[in-house]
Amino acid sequence: MNRQPFPRRGRYPLRLRRRPVAWERQRPTWREARPAVITRALKAALARPSGNWYVVGAIRSVRADRPLARTVAGREVVVWRDAAGRLVAGPGICPHLGAPLADSPVRCGTLVCHWHGLALDGSAFAGWEPLPVHDDGVLVWVRLDGAGGEPATPAPLVPPRPEASGAVEAVYVGTGVCEPEDVIANRLDPWHGAWFHPYSFVDLTVVGTPSGTGGDPGGEGREPGGDGFAVDVSFKVAGRLVVPVRAVFTAPEPRTVVMHITEGEGRGSVVETHATPLGPDALGRPRTAVVEAVMAASDRRGFAVARRAAPLLRPLMRAAAGRLWRDDLAYAERRWSLRSTGRFPG
Repeated sequence: MNRQPFPRRGRYPLRLRRRPVAWERQRPTWREARPAVITRALKAALARPSGNWYVVGAIRSVRADRPLARTVAGREVVVWRDAAGRLVAGPGICPHLGAPLADSPVRCGTLVCHWHGLALDGSAFAGWEPLPVHDDGVLVWVRLDGAGGEPATPAPLVPPRPEASGAVEAVYVGTGVCEPEDVIANRLDPWHGAWFHPYSFVDLTVVGTPSGTGGDPGGEGREPGGDGFAVDVSFKVAGRLVVPVRAVFTAPEPRTVVMHITEGEGRGSVVETHATPLGPDALGRPRTAVVEAVMAASDRRGFAVARRAAPLLRPLMRAAAGRLWRDDLAYAERRWSLRSTGRFPG
């Protein structure tokens, strides 16, 4: 990807914008945000293999006394830790009389059905069969071969991340009436950022688009290339204070988009957005869970203070992600509504 040089990092992490631009007077991006470019990037993402792995939730959500439960692709799934502390996963329906194991407690590593006391230690028993499960240190994944229908892989594709010991992580989970592709399409449209989220982003310019999409990142010698969207953008802090970064968005598999900070403050930080199909709602509409993992890192000396304050920062990080996703899930839901009724443009 041929990109313009990013400005050198300053002594301080924050910058003062010299000439703030009113929201309605910023440069329009609709000409660059070509539907065909986004569609080609989306098709390329959907064609990549997943190995039948689905993100269930945050590893911190696996408690000692209750399972982490979620419906994934229409299948009830429970995850807990056995007596040795290993993750185990399996169907969320008791094989005896169909009780919801999501409501059952864990005692000494054993999941005990609250209807009749059938105990599951994670091994096959009474028709209940465990599912492959993966702990990547931040998220829990399960493999559903019947739902995925692809060649299975022994582990999911986990994108490169900053070292856990030097990062602060937080996981946001939200749900929308849409399909995973609508969430992924939202993330593969970086042009909407400063228009749709003016409270968080300003001065956004797409400086590179994926090879083969036919995108035009805006002239000045900038050409398509690589496998991601490169964006120069400033995160708003307060008033005129901003943090400028260069971010690259890639889709390593059909239900994941990753944003890497490649230049500027927090270089090496990652935001992973995972779209997990849940199943239909009472009206038969598809539901999708957005599981977004933010892993913030910095080589500045003061970041050690942030790591020590991680328990206090995580709720703030989740709240910031939640504010963005309240808007972006509306975007994804709108896209699905138009697609499902044949009114989507193009």
